[in-house]
Amino acid sequence: MDKPVAAAALTPVASNERIQSLDVVRGFALIGILMMNVEFFNRAIASLGTGMQEGLTGANLWISYFVQYFVTGKFWTIFSLLFGMGFAVMLTRAERAERGFLVPYMRRIAALAVFGVLHHIFLFGGDILVSYAVGASALLIVLYGRAKWILLALILCIGGGFIPGMNWLFGMAGGLAFFGLAAWWLRGEQRLKRFGRPPVIAFILMLVGAIVLLAGVACWFVPDTPREARFAMPVLGFALTVLGMLTKRYHADKPARPWRLGVGIYCFMFFMAAAAGATQYYFPQQDKPAVTQEAIKKQKEVEAERAKMRKEREQRIEEETAVMSKGSYRDVVAMRAGRFAEHVQGEVGFATILIGMFLIGTWFVRAGIMENARQHLPLFRKLALFGIPIGVGMGLIGSTIAMHPIPGSRGADGWQFASGLQMLGNLPASIGYVSLVILMLYSASPLNKISVLAPFGRMALTNYLTQSLVASTFFFGYGFGNWGISRVDQMLFVVVLAALQIVFSHLWLARFRYGPMEWLWRAVTYWTIPPMRIKAQAPVAAAATAA
Repeated sequence: MDKPVAAAALTPVASNERIQSLDVVRGFALIGILMMNVEFFNRAIASLGTGMQEGLTGANLWISYFVQYFVTGKFWTIFSLLFGMGFAVMLTRAERAERGFLVPYMRRIAALAVFGVLHHIFLFGGDILVSYAVGASALLIVLYGRAKWILLALILCIGGGFIPGMNWLFGMAGGLAFFGLAAWWLRGEQRLKRFGRPPVIAFILMLVGAIVLLAGVACWFVPDTPREARFAMPVLGFALTVLGMLTKRYHADKPARPWRLGVGIYCFMFFMAAAAGATQYYFPQQDKPAVTQEAIKKQKEVEAERAKMRKEREQRIEEETAVMSKGSYRDVVAMRAGRFAEHVQGEVGFATILIGMFLIGTWFVRAGIMENARQHLPLFRKLALFGIPIGVGMGLIGSTIAMHPIPGSRGADGWQFASGLQMLGNLPASIGYVSLVILMLYSASPLNKISVLAPFGRMALTNYLTQSLVASTFFFGYGFGNWGISRVDQMLFVVVLAALQIVFSHLWLARFRYGPMEWLWRAVTYWTIPPMRIKAQAPVAAAATAA
């Protein structure tokens, strides 16, 4: 995985070369994505991340609860794992055939980005394809990026950030620095000559962690130190030290590095989020009465800024609700296009999480687990047995703390803590779900009928975009205007649409090799026109018999 393959042209995968289990899991994940997205065809996307809607009762409440804690966050994580698996499948095929990989894959990323931009602006503001395109670019940096070019790009981004109106480049610089460190952890072999020859990256993590930990302890003895620093710095120092110790112990196992790095990235991110939330929940900030005019003025400015941010979010939700429920198609497109640049600026930060998922998915394929799933059923049993209860259970524990934020509470409501727990649990839960689907697929019971989802999953891109097309037409004001229907009716919509798509996928793939969007994506990726129709076999067989 250290060097890209360069040689002859890569060609589209044939039907008999596909890994069926991946298609079935994709189909399963598509249903979960629709269950999650349908809410935001009836609710402003600006309210994303605010938990369950308030005021629900009866069946609507229970459906919302089920989706929030058994679906939300699990299925985009599954798709992220699948994306990494798809990357590894394409890379493995290129290596076996001694054909080029990087150029076709970069075309694939570019095409996905274009699909995502068009999807976001013209169909649904909750698009994730652009996120995957940015995450895939970050993955290439982690796997193949050279230190000097990463450093040069980092310097250019930092320099460009000082240009008026270009401060978003600072965020990109932070992302590049993170991707560079991940690349070093994954591919670096430098070791110290002392202390038992530990990896240099492990030594640095432990050293920085120890310094931050000591500084955090010292903060408790410095008057007027912000409460956030007193709690956050010791927690960060502890997390970095633990990462360094784990690196020292497990870094030598090179084939296992992708999944270990992926799990480490994911857990570090959401451990810090959960820890910050726990601090705010269990040790709420008590504002001291301001005693000087300057302190009073500063306190008022802080409170005014918080009130302004809350009001801006409320206004965005109100505006989006009005446009989506009553506006014309032109109004909807104009609003989404106007907000797109703001949306893109956060993609580099999200990519730092996505590459963790991609690396785990890559390892599942490169280790031969997905290609020989039947031989690895004991592993999948363990992953399902432990992953689902632990992962879902963490979210359910969070639900006992808070199910939505309370405006103005500054974390004392427990929402950030509950969200952090749920996000931490999404990784084991998603891997557990994937494992459960594979166990069903290879079982000797009627559960193996889950294979019916394979054609649905083979046409994942077409079906994902079609879901947005149908839902936007059905729910938004410029279409049938069913915005804001009950959660029960939303789930009925999901069942009907998913069933129709499964049937359609079977019918389509009985006549054609690819779904329409898959065909276009492959044409761009491999820079060739793949055959679309399946050639009839009966006449050939009859002619051979006659001869």
